[in-house]
Amino acid sequence: MDRDVDIVTNSLRALDPDGKRIAMVIRNTLDQLYDGQHTGRYRWDQLHKTEKTHCGTLIEINLQREMKFTDGLQMDFQIGGIEVDCKYSQSLGGWMIPLEAVGQICLLLWADDERAEWSLGIKRMDEQVLGRGANRDSKRTLSATGRESIRWVFHHAPLPPNVLLQLPRHQVDYIMSLTSGQKRIDEIFRVAQGRIIGRGVIATLGQQEDYMKRVRGNGGSRSRLSSEGILILGHYDEHRRIAKELGLPIPELGELVSVRVVRAGHRGRQTARIQNESWRIANPEDPIETAPDCPHSV
Repeated sequence: MDRDVDIVTNSLRALDPDGKRIAMVIRNTLDQLYDGQHTGRYRWDQLHKTEKTHCGTLIEINLQREMKFTDGLQMDFQIGGIEVDCKYSQSLGGWMIPLEAVGQICLLLWADDERAEWSLGIKRMDEQVLGRGANRDSKRTLSATGRESIRWVFHHAPLPPNVLLQLPRHQVDYIMSLTSGQKRIDEIFRVAQGRIIGRGVIATLGQQEDYMKRVRGNGGSRSRLSSEGILILGHYDEHRRIAKELGLPIPELGELVSVRVVRAGHRGRQTARIQNESWRIANPEDPIETAPDCPHSV
């Protein structure tokens, strides 16, 4: 047993019991790299080589900022008073360990945006767990034994999804071909019903400074799609209640979910009370009804 590994692991679990804070750091860092608001990009393969190389550094910076880790004296930062080096890899097990990290504890991060998964493990990088071969910078990867002995804090945990990677490519290509940000945002709420839509996706489709304006009422998607029966729910308490009662994914801060609804006629299973009426998710054969106004608070 390694007492320092125990301390780092327990400290991380205390700071982020369900992993949502770290997952959001990864999500926001990937969106930061895509910079969809200004570039329209939303996939890893659209990044330049230098941007991909910079990803690990950005995740390290953003993770320390979010978790408020103390600066390290020799390594990147301290967790629970223990020096820790932070390593990120796009491939699970592909972390490159430098000479100065040998003998030290490493925080090992991995994420796959297309699969919407991420992992975080802790491992002391002793000589016996490192491979023999090294690259030109004398960096080495973990041996098979080393990979098998990683202490996983979170393993294949859910990453806040990038809905543009979950839809068929031809559908996304069509959305991106539309001539205005408002039309693109309207269309994502039509075709991605019942899926979490993050702020980064809205920025990518809107491609303007106040991109969230295109979602709101008074001319945004909420009012434009109301006549089609489409309800757009956000992170407000009342919205989250409605999403839960309808059996939809529940939006977190900065997330949205759309759904077409019709009056249920009576209280029943998977119905939600909105504006003193009972509503349910529409079936394809249901006639279109104007969606109810949904309060933004309560």
